[in-house]
Amino acid sequence: MRKVDLCLSSEGAEVILATSSDEKHPPENIIDGSPETFWTTTGMFPQEFIICFHKHVKIEKLVIQSYFVRTMRIEKSTSKEPVDFEQWVEKDLVHTEGQLQNEEIVAHDGYATYLRFIIISAFDHFASVHSISAEGTVVSNLS
Repeated sequence: MRKVDLCLSSEGAEVILATSSDEKHPPENIIDGSPETFWTTTGMFPQEFIICFHKHVKIEKLVIQSYFVRTMRIEKSTSKEPVDFEQWVEKDLVHTEGQLQNEEIVAHDGYATYLRFIIISAFDHFASVHSISAEGTVVSNLS
């Protein structure tokens, strides 16, 4: 099985929910693979987005590129629908003035069909997520 970035739209991933959307910075930017684009929150917290893989995957490593995110919780679900999420990871990120936060998470028990990212708090009124990368393998298709 080959390892791929499971969170790319070109691999079939989709952002199926986001609590805020700016037409210049839509949530789809998180998974488009471009370093030039991003999704931005609208100023109140918590904010969240859900990525659907449309298949069962095993995630080994997550890389989150963001700006002004203080605390992020990641929940996962192995259901066919975006329900029954369980808390997986919660991280306090370090503020990096003038550059992107680059948070790498080695994943344990990373089986999922959906990931929910909840930005609990931020260092400013707004925060942005530039990319989510999930290194891993496809376990099976949803039947």
